[in-house]
Amino acid sequence: MSIHHRVYFSCFFSLCLIFSFISAVDAAQKQKPNVLFLFTDDQRADTIHALGNPLIQTPHLDELARSGFVFNNAYCLGSNSGAVCVCSRNMLLSGRTYFRWTGRFASAKKPNFPESMKKAGYQTYHHGKKGNTAVEIHKRFDQSKYLNDQQARLLGQPGKEIVDNAIQYLKTKQDKPFFMYLAFACPHDPRVADQEYLDLYRREKITLPKNYLPLHPFNNGEQLVRDELLAGFPRSKSEVRKHLHDYYADITGLDGHIGRLLKALKESGEYDNTVIIFSSDHGLAMGSHGLMGKQSLYEHSMKSPLIFSGPGIPHGSSDALVYLYDIFPTVCEMVGTEVPSGLDADSFWPVVTGKQSQIRDTLFTSYKEGQRSVRDKRWKLITYPQINKSQLFDLQNDPDETINLFDQSACQTHSERLLAKMKDWQKKVGDTSPLVSATPQDATFKVPTPAELEKLKRPRKSKKKKNKKKPS
Repeated sequence: MSIHHRVYFSCFFSLCLIFSFISAVDAAQKQKPNVLFLFTDDQRADTIHALGNPLIQTPHLDELARSGFVFNNAYCLGSNSGAVCVCSRNMLLSGRTYFRWTGRFASAKKPNFPESMKKAGYQTYHHGKKGNTAVEIHKRFDQSKYLNDQQARLLGQPGKEIVDNAIQYLKTKQDKPFFMYLAFACPHDPRVADQEYLDLYRREKITLPKNYLPLHPFNNGEQLVRDELLAGFPRSKSEVRKHLHDYYADITGLDGHIGRLLKALKESGEYDNTVIIFSSDHGLAMGSHGLMGKQSLYEHSMKSPLIFSGPGIPHGSSDALVYLYDIFPTVCEMVGTEVPSGLDADSFWPVVTGKQSQIRDTLFTSYKEGQRSVRDKRWKLITYPQINKSQLFDLQNDPDETINLFDQSACQTHSERLLAKMKDWQKKVGDTSPLVSATPQDATFKVPTPAELEKLKRPRKSKKKKNKKKPS
């Protein structure tokens, strides 16, 4: 064989090796599932038909729940401000508690969800609301888009804009698997759903929450924030039904657009290779315990729906205690990439795969300086340090938290045990707030007069007008 032939075959062999390597890399990337993460705003855990709500109509979320794996105890850890969604979304994308950062947002210079997915070989895409979000971490996505939050909520078609753009994205040719994080602005108020969704419900037939109260029985320190001023005092049954009517219609409208996205995913041929995650940043009171917002540590406000569905995900459910920010390391483990060090979050992938039944035996939640909570499988303790008051609930027999057992001597051991756990959790997450006050505030909630309510609302309006006059 001549030297020219030897050179030719050598080059040919080298090219074959290169193409084989590229093909192997492409194949490895194709084997990884796409990840579609649907994250709503203010959606209670009990607002999916397949998960036990007989009234609400959510056929597409039902499809995910019935085919996938459901977590019955998924929680937002809490917040250092009334805008609970800020902390929830920053914790979700950083995997760290809000006690770890100063200011409003988590640092984007530390490990975060989009960068971990990019390192795993994913094309990363985000589209969501801009208000009360993790803006700095959003910049780490390959593509990041924002809604006009208020405008999107008023159009009558919840979620349509995000889904429209996501469907267009699916039509573009991708050389990598995608990680798509869609952070909807609904069903947060103002809730406007077209008549087609409202007509699916008869308002007079809407049942009130089992723990509905006209007023919260004591001052929890946060009963005059914006969310609580959306309804009058006391909360009448008719007014709560109106709010629930709009809320359910909004969720049904969003479910319809999620259905469009699932259909487009199937038509693109990617559905069978896509893990779909559905959750929300926290819950909402909607008349429960005499409250309207999410500024409390009751189950209805801190618990969210959480569903995993797709290839490699078994059908089933779990009562394991998990945080929303655990989703970050869980997805890392699911797709086979390194879980960054220094996270407060823990992967619950072993629970999904059946290797473990739980990842923690207790779970801690907190709200500003005035509320702390810890729960185990059955019992839950809530403390209100600014008024030196506590509640103890037996969640097994009283899941709606209506009977306070704190002062019953037979339950004292549970209170003491959970209080010790609460102190341990404070050390673990970096919470230095005291659990009692030397000068407690009055525990009585005083209903504001109409004039007082007007004063509460007026500064907000005046501040906005004043800011608009400032030169840019």
